Amino acid sequence: MFGRRDFDPSGHAQSDTATVIPMPKPVADQPRTPLQVTPPGPDPVGRTEAYYRHKQDIVASVLTAISGRDLTQGDSAQHKQEIRRIVLDYIDVQKISLSRPEKESMAEDIIHDILGYGPLEPLLIRDDIADIMVNGTKETFIEVKGKIEPANIKFRDEGELLNICIRMASAVGRRVDVNSPICDARLPDGSRINVIIPPLAIDGPTLTIRKFKKDKLKMQDLVRYGSISAEGAEILRILGKTRCNVVVSGGTGSGKTTLLNCLAANIESDERIITCEDTAELQLQQRHVVRLETRPPNIEGEGQITMEDLIRNCLRMRPERIIVGEVRGPEAFDLLQAMNTGHDGSMGTLHANTPREALSRLESMIMMGKNLSEKAIRDMIANAVDIIIQTKRLRDGTRRITHITEVVGMEAETITTQDLLVFEIEGEDHRGKIVGRHKGQGIVKPHFWDRAKYYNEEDALSAALKRAGEG
Repeated sequence: MFGRRDFDPSGHAQSDTATVIPMPKPVADQPRTPLQVTPPGPDPVGRTEAYYRHKQDIVASVLTAISGRDLTQGDSAQHKQEIRRIVLDYIDVQKISLSRPEKESMAEDIIHDILGYGPLEPLLIRDDIADIMVNGTKETFIEVKGKIEPANIKFRDEGELLNICIRMASAVGRRVDVNSPICDARLPDGSRINVIIPPLAIDGPTLTIRKFKKDKLKMQDLVRYGSISAEGAEILRILGKTRCNVVVSGGTGSGKTTLLNCLAANIESDERIITCEDTAELQLQQRHVVRLETRPPNIEGEGQITMEDLIRNCLRMRPERIIVGEVRGPEAFDLLQAMNTGHDGSMGTLHANTPREALSRLESMIMMGKNLSEKAIRDMIANAVDIIIQTKRLRDGTRRITHITEVVGMEAETITTQDLLVFEIEGEDHRGKIVGRHKGQGIVKPHFWDRAKYYNEEDALSAALKRAGEG
């Protein structure tokens, strides 16, 4: 169904032609115990202790019936239907006392266990969930509409959760075992996952999934949600069209990647775009896109491909624009070099709380790998970066673009900036939602005015800035 491969006890992937069993075996250091389905405690959706006892017997029967079958091949819908038939037949033959809803829940649960990701499957198919946070077998939380709440799912034991983590990692050729207890990977649908297992995770395997909407957000969606004003969206469109070099700054979960996708939508379809990411998340719609992804070291500590390696290599691939998913180290130097050497319109994200802090972080990251003076680094940043866009998740869970800030140049040894648009908080409504507006800062002709004029966008820019100032 997802093109997964089975694993041997050491956690290594077998060949694609190997016989696939429903769940990978635990890693070598895990105790080998017979398959048991035990109730994890009171179940808010009505699964009782008797339900779990019956499920244990039914799972064993299904595993016997499909033994030796490769369930990654063929029609997944047909596989689901066959497992459902085996489950319902077993319930009828054994005269197990279950109501019709319980029978359907039993069939769905077992299908998820065998073909999907077990108890996580109902959460993964929900499009309103932004994050899934599994803190061992006892607690799972989800983020919905910017707020974290508990999820009503249960794992039968640590072994089941660990096997699900292994499956997820194996989908993209990554591994999780006692020798590689930390893993960053992505699911086939683009969702990003992080796994950390014992002995590093004290309370059991810990899994974090950053999900992405099936229907990708567009700039007009950000306007509708209040993340940016219509005038601000027009300014962002012009920034993309006029090939300004942009840094998107913000905290974790503030919407940096979503905004980067929206900004990239303004790139012309005939431009060659190369993306560099630690875990591939960007989903650009242009035709001419090359996607690159870093690689962690193998168990011997060799074979690592860093972000710095990717950016240096992509400069030899005739890019017109370079988009870096997240700048977090010495690769900042190579990205700025690219921005300064003809790759106008390049973009990247980084973690920072304000535009000024974003500049300081860029400076610090370059210092990590280069022995340059502070003034030389600041000159490079001032010449390379045109715009910093600041995103923030507010205390009510909403995400806002709080600043569109222009990098003007240098005064003495200080980088100078000016705000084009700022989100001003005015209070909160009766529901506790923050109320505010995006307000222009009175800039009539920004520093990139000549660039806008070159692309025949000066009238649109002037009108957007005027409306923003009046708002």
